[in-house]
This record gives sequence, structure tokens and C-alpha cells, in this order.
Amino acid sequence: MEQQRNRVAIVAPALNAYSETFIQAHKERLNAQIHYYYGGFLPLYLEHYGKLMSRSALWSVKIRRKLGFTTFNVNETAFISSLKKNKIQLVLAQYGNTGNRIVQICKHLNIPMITHFHGYDASKFSVIEACKNYKEVFLYSSYIIVVSILMEKQLTELGCPKEKVIYNPYGPDPSFLDIKPLFTKTTFIGLGRFVDKKAPYYNILAFKQAVDQFPHARLVLGGQGELFEVCKNLVRYLKIEDNVIFPGVLTKEEFSGYLSEGLAFVQHSVTAIDGNQEGTPVAILEASAAGVPVISTIHAGIPDVIKDGETGFLVPEHNVDAMAEKMILLIENKLKAMQMGKNGKERIATHFTLEQHIHKIDMLIDKAIYGNL
Repeated sequence: MEQQRNRVAIVAPALNAYSETFIQAHKERLNAQIHYYYGGFLPLYLEHYGKLMSRSALWSVKIRRKLGFTTFNVNETAFISSLKKNKIQLVLAQYGNTGNRIVQICKHLNIPMITHFHGYDASKFSVIEACKNYKEVFLYSSYIIVVSILMEKQLTELGCPKEKVIYNPYGPDPSFLDIKPLFTKTTFIGLGRFVDKKAPYYNILAFKQAVDQFPHARLVLGGQGELFEVCKNLVRYLKIEDNVIFPGVLTKEEFSGYLSEGLAFVQHSVTAIDGNQEGTPVAILEASAAGVPVISTIHAGIPDVIKDGETGFLVPEHNVDAMAEKMILLIENKLKAMQMGKNGKERIATHFTLEQHIHKIDMLIDKAIYGNL
């Protein structure tokens, strides 16, 4: 007889955000019956069900609040009712601020909670302050999952008990390990949201130095975001429109296609003025898994994955000249790029697989529900 799977609620702000492939992997691959709640840090919707709060229940909740029978508002009550109805055994809160918003609900229902931090939630000053340094989250969560060694340090310094912190970096989709890069084009590939902490304009400025020496070189920058138009204007100003491609949001297949032909992956992540940092960028894991060298920065979880001089190059944040130097070096030495890519693929296959990442969360879920039995 097949063992009954755990009933787990994944709570995340968005349904299918293109930049949150790690959450989609949890939803699709965890060994549990998943109920996916979304629509904000306090969820308003359940996937395949719809809105949690019905009109008929709205007035009932308002009356009960006025009479003092409950302190929860209408949306909190709807979420509570859904968790009860679906007999949820554990809540996996995606992002620390999600955990902060729903921790009192989990405590009220005596449902264990695991909080998974991803990046900005562990570093952005205003978020940490608004969540009161995550004191309640740290106290109630069975485990706190972090995706970088730096993040582990950041959260323990905020007061999270060390024994609750679990380092569990992401893993790329296994299909990236099947890519056999050909290195047929002098193309650098970048992929990610056009936001401050990813500083895509630094990729462009570094590439300009490379294209001055190698006019046939190309740069592909996939993604969207608030800095998208700024970057397009910068390319226009530098007069390299023929060398830089902005394809928008890339599918996994499109990204794989670029990686299979290109020379290297580039990402110049920096710590934003508001403190915002990466976790461990999934695109870097995917590129390295594909066998493509990575040129990036000494930032957040990137040095956990990329070994400088072995699987790629790491330069200081904001050092455009150093990044340009590494781009030019790989253009001039394709054999080095190929060897670095090979080293990276082997490293990902050994230490950073999606199977390892999911298996560890499955184990934590079992421990949180059943203890150490």
C-alpha cells in the first residue's frame, strides 16, 4: 500500500513568477501533496481553487470581529479556514516576510512552519526592520532554510538559533546538465531581472571594452525590469546596438539554446544601496551546469558556486575594468573557456543538484511534522 504523502501548504507572494523557478521546483518536485497559496505575503488565493474569501463568509467574519470572537481579519480567517479544510500538516513559507506575515496563523493552528529565505528578505534593511528582525519567525519556525553561506551568517547575526539554520543551495533543472556546449559563437549571455542588485548596466559597460577590441562579439541580456529601458538607452549611447540583444524573458529552451552556442555567462551582481542582495542566482547554477564558464562578482552566494579561476572568474563588485579583462581573456582563449565550463559542469553535478536540494527539504518536512522518529 502506498504511503500517504504529507499535506503541505506552500505560501508564496506570486503564482508563477518567471524569476522564481526555485519555488516552482518545490511545488512540482517535493514528495508531498502540495496546496499552493499565493497573492501576497498573506495569501488570497489557492491554486486550482481560486479566491479564499467568499462573499457569504465576509459578513460573518466582520460580525464575529465586532463581537470580539476573533482577532483575525477576513483574509486571515479565510486562510485559516482553508488550512483547516485541507488538513494541512506543515506550511512552507517562501521568503522571510511571508513567514513573518503568517507566523501567528500557524501558531494559532499549531501547524509547524519552515521558512525559506531567498535573498532580499535576508538583506534589505527596510524589509528586515518591518519584520522586526524576524524575531517571531525565528522563534516559531522549525527550520530556517538559507541558500548561501553569507545568508546563514546574516540570519544568525539577527538572532536566529544556529541549530535551526539549514544551508541548502538551489539546484538547476537537470536538463541543463545534458547541454553539450559547442562554443561556436563569441557571445556572452546574461539572464535576470533588470534591477539594482543585478546591475545589468555593468555588463554592458564591461562588454563595450571587449567589443572595442573584438567587433564581432555579442552580448545577450535576457529578462525584464525597471532598468530595462535604461540599459537599452546605454547601449544606444555607446553605439553598440548591433552587438547587444535584448530578447526579453527567455524560456528554459531559449536560454539553453544561447548557452549551447555561447562563450560565457555574465552577471555583475552588487549590493544595492538599500542593502538588497542576491541569494544564490539560479541562472548562474544553470549556466555552470550547462558547461559554460561564468564571469560574475564576489557577491552573496555566487562564490559558493563559482570557483575563481577554475569554473569561471569572480571580480569585485563595481569593478567594470576587471570584468572586461575577463571577457577579453576568454575571447582570446576559447580552450580555457571550454576547460572552465567542463570544471563547472562537474562541480554542479557533484555539489548542487536539484535532487539534493529537494531531498533535503523533504527530510526537513518529515522532521518538522513527526520529530526525529
